[in-house]
Amino acid sequence: MELELPGSKVVVGDGPQRNQLQSRYKEVNFAGMKHGHELAEYFSAADVFVFPSKTDTFGLVLLEALASGVPVAAYPVTGPLDVIGGAAVGVLDTDLQKAALQALNISSEACREFALQYTWENSVSQFLGNLAEFDTTDYFP
Repeated sequence: MELELPGSKVVVGDGPQRNQLQSRYKEVNFAGMKHGHELAEYFSAADVFVFPSKTDTFGLVLLEALASGVPVAAYPVTGPLDVIGGAAVGVLDTDLQKAALQALNISSEACREFALQYTWENSVSQFLGNLAEFDTTDYFP
């Protein structure tokens, strides 16, 4: 929230530190928890989705942003690396300000096309492709 970026900053969601952060960062709009269409409106209104987590295991919210046509700025850690990797739909950098500024130049159409690859059919196909046959007679004679 301290990054020097053009435009306004909006935080969607709640948590135990919300009141503390809200009183510290007066220039940030804390919208609270949003769901469904209202959440989708917040995503689609953004120019860049800044993901400050260094510990998220997958980052489903990254796909939600991309599906809304919003490029991602994030740290190069597990989660963003798994979702974004080297794709030109986000910028992964240890400097989030630099990443966010570079992400402003990414096409929203490219973000949406990338997110559309994450279908249930592709998920199931990938899961089934990782299964291996084994002989059950060793376990159930």
